[in-house]
Amino acid sequence: MMNKNQILHHHRGSSNSSRPWPGFTTSKALGVGGGGGSGGSSFGDANCMEQLLVHCANAIEANDVTLAQQILWVLNNIAPPDGDANQRLACGFLRALVSRAARTGACNMLPSDGVSVSVETHRFSVIELANFIDLTPWHRFGFTAANAAILDAVEGRPVVHIVDLSLTHCMQIPTLVDSIATRHHNEVPPLIKLTVAAECNYSNNDAVSLPPALDLSYEELGAKLVNFARSRNIVLEFRVIPSSYSDGFASLIEQLRVQNLVYSETGDGEALVINCHMKLHHIPEETTLLPLRTMFLKAIRSLDPTVVVLVDEDADLTSNNLVCRLRSAFNYLWIPYDTVDTFLPKGSKQRQWYEADICWKIENVLANEGIQRVERLEPKAKWVQRMRNARFRSVSFGEEAVAEVKAMLDEHAAGWGVKREDEDLVLTWKGHNVVFATVWVSA
Repeated sequence: MMNKNQILHHHRGSSNSSRPWPGFTTSKALGVGGGGGSGGSSFGDANCMEQLLVHCANAIEANDVTLAQQILWVLNNIAPPDGDANQRLACGFLRALVSRAARTGACNMLPSDGVSVSVETHRFSVIELANFIDLTPWHRFGFTAANAAILDAVEGRPVVHIVDLSLTHCMQIPTLVDSIATRHHNEVPPLIKLTVAAECNYSNNDAVSLPPALDLSYEELGAKLVNFARSRNIVLEFRVIPSSYSDGFASLIEQLRVQNLVYSETGDGEALVINCHMKLHHIPEETTLLPLRTMFLKAIRSLDPTVVVLVDEDADLTSNNLVCRLRSAFNYLWIPYDTVDTFLPKGSKQRQWYEADICWKIENVLANEGIQRVERLEPKAKWVQRMRNARFRSVSFGEEAVAEVKAMLDEHAAGWGVKREDEDLVLTWKGHNVVFATVWVSA
C-alpha cells in the first residue's frame, strides 16, 4: 500500500511515469479522455484534471483505498507544483484531497507519520502587503469602487465613522484618507473614526487564522494609519474591538449599538459607513443553529448606517457535498492561477506567497468541515437577496466610480474588465465573473 510520502513524492522520471498507473493501460476505467489525439482530451487538459479530482474525491468519501491511491498516483505525475497554470491548480486540489484523507482517516491510507501537506502562508509587513495587493485588481477593484461610493455618501458630513470589516487589514483606508484630504484641501476635512474587529484579541474565539496575515498588531497598524492621516492633515481616531466572524461579530455589533445611542443623542452629524470587503462569507451560517449572516445584516440595518458597501468573490462554495464544492472551487480558482503569469515571474517570493494563499483556500474548502471550513463564498445574487431581506436598498455606482475602476484596470493585464449588473459592478477576467461590488442604504 502506498503511503503519503510515496504518493506526494513519487519520482516523475521513473519507468512507470508514461502510464497512468501500474495495472491500468488507459483511462477508460475512470471515464475521462485518453491521450492527446484529436478524438479526446489529454491528461493535462483542465477538464480531465477536474474529472480525475472528482473521481478521487468520490473514492476517498467511499473509502475505496485502491482507486483513491491509483488516481492520486496519476495526479501526482501530471500535476507538478511548478507546472503550468492548470497543473498548479490541480496540484493544489490534489494536496487538499490528501489532507482531507489524512484528517478524516478516510481510506486509512495516509499514516500519521507521513509528509505534511499543510500550506504555509506568509506573514506580511505592512509595506509588503500594500505592494502585494497592488499587483492585481483582485482587491484593488473593490477598494476603488467602494471608496468612490463612500466619498459620495459622506459628502458634507463633519464626522465619518468607518467600520472596516476587511480581509486586507485596512489596506483600503490610506487611499480613502488621501481622497478625502484632496477633496477638502481648501476647507476643514471631516474627523475620521476608524473601527476594526480584531479576532486575535477575542477571548471567545473559534476563528481560523485567515491569510493574508500581518506581522504586527492592530494597535501598531492603527498608529501607522493615524500618522499617515496626520501627514494629509486629517484627524483619524483608530479603535480596535475584540470581535470575530465566528459568532457574527456579536461584540462589535453590541459596541456599535451603544455608540449609536450616544451619538443619536448628541446629534453631531456622524456618517456611519459599514465597509465589508471579502469578510462576511466567513460568518458561519449552515453550521450553526442561528442564521448568523442574516442576524448580522439585520443588526447592521438597525444601526441605520449612512451606507453599506459589500464586496466579495462571486462564487458558491457553500455546498455540504464535497464533489459539488470541488467543482465550484475548481471552476472559480483557475482564475488566480491564470492571472498570475501576467504580473509575477516564476520563482519569485511574491508568487510563492500568492499561490500559497490560494492553496490555503483550496485546502480549507476541501479538507475541512464544520466551523473549521470558513471559505463559504456565496454568489452575488445570494447576497443581494440577503441585503434586501434585511431591508436594505441597492444604490447604483456613479459614472465617476466606473471611470476610476476602468482607469485602475488600465494599469493591469488586458484580460481584466468591469461590467455593470443592475446597480452593481463586477470585476471580470476573460469574461468570467471574479469579484462583485454593491452599495446599500436603508430601505
